[in-house]
Amino acid sequence: MRDLDDTDRQILRLLLEDGRRPFSGIAEEVDLSPPAVSDRVDRLQSLGVIDRFTVDLDRSKLSEGVPVLLDLTVDPGSAGEIRAAIADLDWVEHVFETAGARVLCKGIAADRRIAPLVAEAVDLDLIEEYDVHLLAESSWTPTLGDAELVLSCTECGRTVGAEGESLTLDGGRLHFCSESCASEHREEEALTAD
Repeated sequence: MRDLDDTDRQILRLLLEDGRRPFSGIAEEVDLSPPAVSDRVDRLQSLGVIDRFTVDLDRSKLSEGVPVLLDLTVDPGSAGEIRAAIADLDWVEHVFETAGARVLCKGIAADRRIAPLVAEAVDLDLIEEYDVHLLAESSWTPTLGDAELVLSCTECGRTVGAEGESLTLDGGRLHFCSESCASEHREEEALTAD
């Protein structure tokens, strides 16, 4: 399994600057052909490094309301469920779950009463307390830095190293740390298919 090289990182940085940048423009910057850039982007997508291409909206120009930061202290066993439910609210832009059972989100709230907006998604009894902060400014700047490729084995959860392998099954790409984990996964798939 190949790690990210400098060309992969340069392609990722260019896409972070402008996700609509044509492959021909990227190819000129990284000294590759457009099909080679396309192949690398496809590989980065199959590895899960590129999750999706999307549009970054300035919602303050599209809706009425006030920008808020909502800080929820929640029941530890329900933090993931609450994060997922909050993320589905139309007015929420970003959601974070901390290791300390807090859920933070940023959004544009049309109503200054936040509790009813949150109650649309979750049972308020699962929320121990919450704070609402009006935001004066915010920015969202995803960066790459000198990141290394870190994949988790589908079978055992260990880090997939150079000796690992990837398989495409049912249209999805799975990664394994060793041939034995890949074989074990194939055997389990065969058993469940019977």
